[in-house]
Amino acid sequence: MTTGRAPLRVLFGQILTLVAAVLLGTAVALVLIGAVRHERTQTVAEGQLRLSLAEGTAPVSQLDPDGAVLEPGTPVALLAIPSIDLREVVFEGTAGQVLAEGPGHRRDTVLPGQAGVSVVMGRRAGYGGPFGRVPDLRVADEITVTTGQGVHRYAVTGVRHAGDPQPEAPEPGTGTLILTTADGLPFFPDDVVRVDAKLTTPVMPTPARAFGVSQLPASELAMGVGENVVPLIFWMQLLIALGCGVVYVRLRLGAWHAWIVGVPTLAMAGLGAADAALGLLPNLL
Repeated sequence: MTTGRAPLRVLFGQILTLVAAVLLGTAVALVLIGAVRHERTQTVAEGQLRLSLAEGTAPVSQLDPDGAVLEPGTPVALLAIPSIDLREVVFEGTAGQVLAEGPGHRRDTVLPGQAGVSVVMGRRAGYGGPFGRVPDLRVADEITVTTGQGVHRYAVTGVRHAGDPQPEAPEPGTGTLILTTADGLPFFPDDVVRVDAKLTTPVMPTPARAFGVSQLPASELAMGVGENVVPLIFWMQLLIALGCGVVYVRLRLGAWHAWIVGVPTLAMAGLGAADAALGLLPNLL
């Protein structure tokens, strides 16, 4: 009786180990691998943005030169805040996958430097935490944003936490920048913090908007979460199938063979599952 139940105990134990591995892999992917991914992406994106700025092809509206809506993840600006040692390429879009690469421009707002309100969102802790020190900004701190329309400067006017009064609506023909990130402890956000800044350089021409907030998916709003669970289901199924295969190899051939076969395959599937799981977490985490 005991012998017959041994394979079941081994299988159950391996499944629990796989679940723990996925949770650990998610944490590692968010903190360590995510930081490396962020740095590499930023380096490549800054080169792409500098080239487009030099060629005069950098985006200045919601549309590309062919009249199509800009693809999420397109580099649109370079954000620099000397007081907190921040220098980041800003991408179009604010869904979780975009903010894994760096700060994102909320697509239903104007680009920095233009008349109206421009919103840039960034992660507080995960994937390098580019906006980790944004809540530390003080009134009058300078923010510089470079876009296809030139270099634009803003002066911080205030930091808003949940429950703080809303600022007055900007006057027509003026520009406002709002930096948005998670509030609370790192990796345990309890709300959103916003930094308001006023444009101090000349306002640039503002193209007509192609779409507004009503067309913006919920996943691109502050603390929005991903809705596509299909990738996670696929990776989890693959992970379970591989886990069962590793258990079979262990029972038939021994632990050494199981390690040789299991480590690379389970690592690949585990990272895939972790990345898919991260896509379902709040975008400002």
